[in-house]
Amino acid sequence: MKLRTKVLFTTAMVILFFCNTFAQSIEGDWFGKANIQGIELRLAVHVKSAGQGYTSTWDSPDQGAFGIPSTTTTFSFPSFSFTHAGAGFKYAGTVNPAYTEITGNLEQGGLKLNITFGRKPIEAAPNSPDALKQKYDKQEVYITMRDGVRLFTSVYTPKNSSVNHPILLNRTPYNIEPGGVSNFNFFMQLYSRYVEEEYIMVYQDVRGKYMSEGIYEDIRPVIPVKSKTNDIDETTDTWDTVDWLVKNVSNNNGKVGIFGISYPGFYSTMGIINAHPAVKAVSPQAPVTAWFIGDDFHHNGAFFLQDCFNFYYSNGQPHRTPTRQGHPAFRYPVPDNYDFFLSLGAIKNIAPKYLGDSIKFWNDAFSHPDYDDFWKARDPRQYLKNVTPAVMTVGGWFDAEDLFGALNTYEAIEKQNPPETKNFLVMGPWSHGQWAFGEANNLGNIYWGFDANKKYVLEEENFFNLYLKGTGNQALPEALIFVTGSNEWREFSAWPPENRVEKNLYFQSGEAASFQAPVTKISYDEYISDPSNPVPYTEDVHTNRTEAYMTDDQRFASRRPDVMVYQTDILTEDITLAGPLNADLFVSTTGTDADFVVKLIDVFPPDAKADDPDLKYPMGGYQMIVRGEVFRGKYRKSFEKPEPFIPGQVTEVKYEIPDVAHTFKKGHRIMVQVQNSWFPLVDRNPQKFVDIYKCSDSDFQKATQRIYHDAKYPSHLKVSVLQ
Repeated sequence: MKLRTKVLFTTAMVILFFCNTFAQSIEGDWFGKANIQGIELRLAVHVKSAGQGYTSTWDSPDQGAFGIPSTTTTFSFPSFSFTHAGAGFKYAGTVNPAYTEITGNLEQGGLKLNITFGRKPIEAAPNSPDALKQKYDKQEVYITMRDGVRLFTSVYTPKNSSVNHPILLNRTPYNIEPGGVSNFNFFMQLYSRYVEEEYIMVYQDVRGKYMSEGIYEDIRPVIPVKSKTNDIDETTDTWDTVDWLVKNVSNNNGKVGIFGISYPGFYSTMGIINAHPAVKAVSPQAPVTAWFIGDDFHHNGAFFLQDCFNFYYSNGQPHRTPTRQGHPAFRYPVPDNYDFFLSLGAIKNIAPKYLGDSIKFWNDAFSHPDYDDFWKARDPRQYLKNVTPAVMTVGGWFDAEDLFGALNTYEAIEKQNPPETKNFLVMGPWSHGQWAFGEANNLGNIYWGFDANKKYVLEEENFFNLYLKGTGNQALPEALIFVTGSNEWREFSAWPPENRVEKNLYFQSGEAASFQAPVTKISYDEYISDPSNPVPYTEDVHTNRTEAYMTDDQRFASRRPDVMVYQTDILTEDITLAGPLNADLFVSTTGTDADFVVKLIDVFPPDAKADDPDLKYPMGGYQMIVRGEVFRGKYRKSFEKPEPFIPGQVTEVKYEIPDVAHTFKKGHRIMVQVQNSWFPLVDRNPQKFVDIYKCSDSDFQKATQRIYHDAKYPSHLKVSVLQ
């Protein structure tokens, strides 16, 4: 037995020695894959020696890219790296002793992907472009609108012509076909579930964007009564597109669905208004809706500085001729957005330095500082009447951009149409568009315990199959809602739920909060708000705005002297809040204007542990922001007609905060934080009654703020408690 073991061991050593000797080189072909938002992309690297160093080329076969020279290639065992300046990425990895595997990360912008390279080629994923081309044909066409302008459209049709297929349409300002005629676009891979269902997939550059003709206008207003041929808006462009598709695309079944996320969500909403008879199902997802009240550009009149600057620096550039090329994103000169925007001073300084006069909507918005007809005309909710298609509006509870749009699009249809209108709502635990990309197990440090996308994907597919193919489940819930905290999907017959009770969570002295009204005669907290030292929206140092700030730990803020904190005792039972929130503050200021930020926070017990073993963040005492919203104080009586504060006078500031669905568990606490800045998420209020878009650095001033919490001035947060 001992002799036999020795022989086997010796043989194994010979084989191992032979293999290692044969493969002791970084040279040759390496194959790996990256999972990007649920899409597998293969990457191959071909390494050669060159003098005292190495060169390499790389392929991205699923993107149709081959033989691209790397900018740099370095290897010193076990470290290997290669970069490409044009694509802006770097891969750095470690080679194993057998030279059969490289493990490492590819970094590009803010993206960091784990990629392991091996020696064996990797087969294409089922939703790879090569696989899709076996099932679909593609054509690029121009569809002529009623005023003669032609819109660039790509049409993907199933090769199976034995049956008729429904059409899914996505209209977007974000460049549908950057890869050209021979390449399939990103969305065909992303929505491969509809490829399996053999939908005709159609994508369109909206008027004035990329390959389409015409003049682009941001959130183009609806023209209610059209008397001339050239009276066009996005509703007519949608109608004309749908009409052409059902008449000209072979083997369609005459039924059209429309869907899109964010700005494409706005164009989906346009497809509901005066809908073409062929449009049977529409899903506006995180739809851009009200850019002064609650989405993207402003929240309650407060300018969302960072998002708007980043967006318009690139997407706001005019497209003077049809093109497949986009504009580059802004490159921050320093790695700290807080420092960068603070150094710019008053926001009127931004355009001359970085934007010039070419960004039309930026300049238009700055010319309309209040809620006038310019903004009102761009809110589509008023036209969501006589709705004929089935509608499923989708949103994320932690969407930093268009949470308002999702909730209020659903609400507008619900209130302005008869009960038999097919109107559904889905709200999940997602950041902006997270439901469409890969898995959703967490947002930042907060984990749900499972992939929240799985149920949603089935719900969306069922919705379109039901109304476009007649094969879906008939029993769609009115409101499919993910309740965070308890981390469960729940179905409701209405939203907000009918079985809820409104209660007031009152601020108390000593940083306390309770559902009992205060009885003290005079009680307030006083502090100084300094625009030169604004409260940051997150403790991280970074450039682009994070998605995860919507669930971030707020301990960094609660420790600042200019953030007021009010929290309950430790909860003795679970409390679920489901529905609207309303802030009702009694305040005074030594200035003549002020912003107010109210944050609802779930405070974890001191012994709380991370829900994921790989998470190293200390969760004991974690202050999870559940909802936060800002209000520009001068609009407390009217968004149309701002009014200054009278210094030192107690004033009520009352405003709506987007809905929540969250369970505060037994052993947790409910906290409310109040502050006057949220930077650079929101621009700084100079705390002087001025046109903030035109004010100077000298207008910014410190102010003493008071938050009152006594019997006469009971500041509180009105909540909806689920029964």
